[in-house]
Amino acid sequence: MISLAGRDILHAWGKFVFTGIGLGLLIGVTLTMAGVYRGMIDDAMVLLDNSGADLWVVQKDTQGPYAESSSLPDSTWRGIAAMPGVASAADITYLTMQVRAINRDQQRDVRAMVVGIAPDGPGTAGWPPYLVAGRQITRSHYEAVADIASGFRLGDLIQIRRNRYTVVGLTRRMVSSNGDPMVFIPLKDAQQAQFLKDNEAILQQRRSTTQNPAFNRPGVPGLLDAIIASQTTNNSVNAVLVRIKPGYTPDEVATPIRRWKRLNVFTRAQMEDILINKLIATAAKQIGMFMVILAIVSAAIVAFIIYTLTLGKIREIAVLKLIGTRNRTIATMILQQAVGLGLIGFAVGKIAATFWAPIFPKYVLLLPQDSIQGFVAVVVICALASVLAIRAALKVDPAEAIGG
Repeated sequence: MISLAGRDILHAWGKFVFTGIGLGLLIGVTLTMAGVYRGMIDDAMVLLDNSGADLWVVQKDTQGPYAESSSLPDSTWRGIAAMPGVASAADITYLTMQVRAINRDQQRDVRAMVVGIAPDGPGTAGWPPYLVAGRQITRSHYEAVADIASGFRLGDLIQIRRNRYTVVGLTRRMVSSNGDPMVFIPLKDAQQAQFLKDNEAILQQRRSTTQNPAFNRPGVPGLLDAIIASQTTNNSVNAVLVRIKPGYTPDEVATPIRRWKRLNVFTRAQMEDILINKLIATAAKQIGMFMVILAIVSAAIVAFIIYTLTLGKIREIAVLKLIGTRNRTIATMILQQAVGLGLIGFAVGKIAATFWAPIFPKYVLLLPQDSIQGFVAVVVICALASVLAIRAALKVDPAEAIGG
C-alpha cells in the first residue's frame, strides 16, 4: 500500500506540494518562535556570563539592576571589598536608552544599553571580556566600546545625553536581557547620563531652593551653596559586581553582606531565576500561546486537505473494498498521505527557519532538540488530522463502485 499511497500523491501532486509549502511556512514560523524564546534565554545567560560577576549587590528590597531600578552610593564597593571571601568589587551602572550615531552623511538612533564601567581597567567585572576590533577604553571620558550589533564602527561619534563619544573598540554578543546591544562608557560619564538633570531642571530647582527661607539661615554660612552643589552631582550606581575568592561559596560571601551592609545580594542561580522566571516569563507565555494556535491551524490544514483528497476518490475506495481490501489497509494509505504531507511541510519549514533566522532583529537560536521535538509533533498532528478522513473512508459502501 506504500506504492498505492505514493501513486495517489503523484496523481494530485500539485495540491500536495502547494499545501506542503503552506504548511511548511507555518512550521517555519513555529520553529522560529521557539528559537526566539531560546534566544531570549541565551541573551540572559550571556548577560550574566559577560558581567564576570559571582554576586550582584543591589539596593535593599529590589531585585537587581536588570529587573528593576536600583541605586547605591558609589562608595559602597569599598565596604564590600573588605568583606570575607570577596576578591574584588566594582561599581556599575545600566541604562537602556536611544544612542544617536553622528556621521557626516546621516544621523540615526540605536536602542542600546549604556553600561558605566569602573575605572580599574580590562579584566574588571563589568568590562567587555574581549574585543573583535579596536581597543579598550583608556581615558576617563568620551570613549566608548560598542557591540557590533549596534551597527557602530570604529571612529564613529555617538551622542549619549549631552556628551559625544568616540567608538574605540567593538565587541560581540554583549547584549541586555532584551537583546539590545551594549555600549560601554566610563563610570563617571554614565553617572551623568543616568542621574544628572538637564540644565533647565537644575535652574528651576536652584531657583526654588534659593527662595526657600529654611535654607537661607544667617547662622549657617555655606548651607545654601552646599545644597545647590549637591543638586548638580550624583554619586549613585545601580549595582556592585563582586568576585569571590577561591574556596568560598557564593552563599558564604553573600550572607554577611546582606546582614551587615543591609543590601540585597543575588547569586548567579538567583539572578538566572529573576531573568528567566520574571523578565522572560510573560514573553514565554505569549510565544507558547502562538505556538499552540499555529499547531491547531496546521492540524486544520492537514485535516482539510486529506479529507478533500479522500472525498475525491470515494469510488476508488469503494472498488478497493469490493475486491476485498481490508479497512486497516485503506486507513494506512490515508495515514501515509497525511504523514507525507507533514514531512514535506517540516522540510520546507526547517529550511525556511534556517534561512530567515539571521535577519530577525531578535536573536534566534535554533537548537537541534527543538527541531526533533517539532518533527515528532508534526507527525503526531498529521496522524491525528487524518482521523476524520479515515472515518469517512471506512463508511464508504462497496456498492458505490457498481452504482458509480
